[in-house]
Amino acid sequence: MKELLYIDRIKNILSDSSYLGDDCAYFSSDIFKNKGLFVTQDSLVEGVHFLIDYITPYQLGQKSMNVNLSDLAAMCAKPVFVTISLSLPSTINENFVDDFYRGVNEVCNQYDIVVAGGDITASDKVYVSICAVGKSIMKYSVSRSYAKSKDVVAVTGVHGDSAGGLRLLCEKRKINKALIDTHLNPSAQIIKSQLLAQAASHNFAMMDSSDGLGDALYKLSVASNVKMNIDFQNVPVSKDLKDVFPKDYKNLVLWGGEDYQLVFCMSLNDFEKLDNKKFFKIGVVEETNSNPAVYINDEGKNVIINEQTFLEKSYNHFYTKEDKR
Repeated sequence: MKELLYIDRIKNILSDSSYLGDDCAYFSSDIFKNKGLFVTQDSLVEGVHFLIDYITPYQLGQKSMNVNLSDLAAMCAKPVFVTISLSLPSTINENFVDDFYRGVNEVCNQYDIVVAGGDITASDKVYVSICAVGKSIMKYSVSRSYAKSKDVVAVTGVHGDSAGGLRLLCEKRKINKALIDTHLNPSAQIIKSQLLAQAASHNFAMMDSSDGLGDALYKLSVASNVKMNIDFQNVPVSKDLKDVFPKDYKNLVLWGGEDYQLVFCMSLNDFEKLDNKKFFKIGVVEETNSNPAVYINDEGKNVIINEQTFLEKSYNHFYTKEDKR
């Protein structure tokens, strides 16, 4: 099918296609009202970030959106526009594109986002690349480098479930729908990001846990040049993950990735404004006289995430099925 025919189909699927049709989308200045502009881009590659045999086109559309929106959530930015580039092999038909954009449109409607453009090309496998544009919603700033001594270290939800779901799919063991659904249908923490913006009275440190909780904690510690003391028993972990992977769930929690929760460091005063059923304190920040590191206490056992641990364990974006993780 030719590109123009695809575009016509996409216009009929999206709730708002008013920006589609020209070579560029024009955004008037009143949309952002002199507030900060945030831009992020992520790509998902078949065989690296998703397995085409285990995810529907609708789910892929949703997931592709949420992966990108998670980066905006990590900066306390409100998503406004996205552009989407979709590369497809000749074996893919128009039904795939229709269902993919229905998934995209579902997320757009949820957060009042408009698809402002994109591209469709031929390729040897499915590639999805999305550029997301957001605007600032608070007067303070978010950065990985803003963690300070005595800050609370906290997360917005459970970790490890997505990696557990992926492992079940790869092992062809569909024994736990909840874990598999978490992997196939992640959610960006847009609403909780907005609650954090409302609670903040200072700049604070934050990033998402797309590459794993251990990865996020270490990157925050390095960027802020601090150490973190973490109590693993305070990290939210689902009963499903513990039951299905009793011997390996801790590794999945720290290094599994694709959880898309928020990991943040903010003052105790600001943290106490938050609902403790939605935001979970897992540790504290301390100054360091040595190299930045994360010290995890797990029932009396100490685990240290330093540079060597990070290089050995962190998520590999160039992973292929021949690699071992």
